[in-house]
Amino acid sequence: MNVTELKQKFIEKYGESGADIRVFHAPGRVNLIGEHIDYNGGYVLPAALEFGTTLIIREREDNKLQLASTNMSYEGVLDTSSIGKEKTGEWTDYPVGVMVELQGKGVNVTKGYDFLYHGEIPNGAGLSSSASLEVLTGFAIQSLEGVADIDTVQLALLSQKAENEFVGVNCGIMDQFAVANGAQDHAILLMCDTLEYEKVPFRTGSYKLVIGNTNKRRGLVDSAYNERRSQCEQALAILKEQLPALNYLAQLTPEQFVTLQDQIKDEKVRQRAQHVVEENARVLASVEALQGNDLETFGKLMNASHESLRDLYEVSCDELDVMVEEAQRIPGTLGARMTGAGFGGCTVSLVHEDDVERFVSEVGAAYEARTRLKGDFYVCGVGDGVKELKEAK
Repeated sequence: MNVTELKQKFIEKYGESGADIRVFHAPGRVNLIGEHIDYNGGYVLPAALEFGTTLIIREREDNKLQLASTNMSYEGVLDTSSIGKEKTGEWTDYPVGVMVELQGKGVNVTKGYDFLYHGEIPNGAGLSSSASLEVLTGFAIQSLEGVADIDTVQLALLSQKAENEFVGVNCGIMDQFAVANGAQDHAILLMCDTLEYEKVPFRTGSYKLVIGNTNKRRGLVDSAYNERRSQCEQALAILKEQLPALNYLAQLTPEQFVTLQDQIKDEKVRQRAQHVVEENARVLASVEALQGNDLETFGKLMNASHESLRDLYEVSCDELDVMVEEAQRIPGTLGARMTGAGFGGCTVSLVHEDDVERFVSEVGAAYEARTRLKGDFYVCGVGDGVKELKEAK
């Protein structure tokens, strides 16, 4: 649905008014490489996607806030004086939680507004529909309430806090950070602990990102996450005896790990640590490859990342492995890997534009034949972070 159609829907819903209708957009995101190393002091390399969430918003003459979505039937109605007084358990808790955090930072919602959201990100696909919704709301309200220079790093942090504390979902910072700070044709090299970041050129040229949704429900993520985290902490404690200054596993180089790995007697614990050290090195090698516009090397690093997540970290699953295997069979695929927490969710592949149609058709057919599940595929490029669509007025 384009902006003109969305504005028409907005007017049909809320009627005409003398106030300006404004349009904002926030992307979804995908992590290109760097999985399960953020909590081990490693770098991630996410990128904002071209598709995401659009918000049509207009000031009201009273203090009422009306929140509606083209994707959800539930609608929220509240007053500016009652922001955050109660949670509904509905999607509207995400934008309301952001308003609570904004008020805590001294940005008060002083007027009523009509909101109409339109999301192009499939819910549950692991492409950050919630972060997109949060960052979008925070940016739009600050714009309408007259904040001159919006700090997108702070916007990411308050959006994360809204999800952690108001909605009650314990997410990290990567999703909101990529949505708020993305840039067209760039990935973001991010250290999640310190928020030290760098925009890395990601000029895909004649290649496209193809995101494959396995549509496998993720059942083991929480328990596996806690177990992997505990194993990494065990490995760190053992290695710290040899290197007292070591604070995170990802501070080790692969060469250092080779000399120290025999100190870790438990094979599974050793494998988890090996993944962390080598994955962090792959992220840094990826940055070097992308800065040199070497997409072939980047593709090989994506493949190696998947193998490590499958064999050493053991967070893949049959469905993800099948989709990656089938993706790698297509001649125009430079690289493919699982992305996200694992045990379901999505893959990301870098595919030549001439082979995209064949990729979607053949990978989709083979995946369905082998898993009895139907996959969904999204072809996209790398887009900007949150912004106002001023030309859409």
